[in-house]
Amino acid sequence: MRRFTLNGEQVEVEAAPMRRLLDVLREELGFTGTKEGCGEGECGACTVLVDGKPVVACLIPVAQVDGREVMTIEGLRDHPIQKAFAAHGAAQCGICTPGMIMTALTLEANPTLDEIRTCLAGNLCRCTGYEAIYRAIFAALGTADDDPGRPVPEVVPLAGDAVRMSDGAPSGAATGAGEEGAGS
Repeated sequence: MRRFTLNGEQVEVEAAPMRRLLDVLREELGFTGTKEGCGEGECGACTVLVDGKPVVACLIPVAQVDGREVMTIEGLRDHPIQKAFAAHGAAQCGICTPGMIMTALTLEANPTLDEIRTCLAGNLCRCTGYEAIYRAIFAALGTADDDPGRPVPEVVPLAGDAVRMSDGAPSGAATGAGEEGAGS
């Protein structure tokens, strides 16, 4: 029998000691907000907080949380970071979002862009890029600037120009399908 605190409530669950915390949360306890992205600890989609620290639930055996405090996305109950993610379009497919939010909870108020990037280094998003995510976190936690009236800082991408295809069009750009003469 495994006993731990989950989102502020004591829980007991019959589970093999080496069963992944992710599987116990989703299959035994019905907390499906924690997502499986890669199953290898690479993407951060399954991030939960254990004693206030982010861990990837796909790698941690449930025995390691005996007697500890576990917080999932369901335990936040409409947290300001969740609201900011929704307001700033920081979630698209929803797979990475719970892990991003749980990890962002560990940031102090008024983080810098570098602090946010470092904090989220273990969380991958394949849909949004990261600008909307950074903006959401700035909106929820404030900026490193002392002026509260200052707008959310513009986030400069780390990469350069868009990747160009051999025809010179940006990757993902329409190739003329539907235009007169296309395909002839």
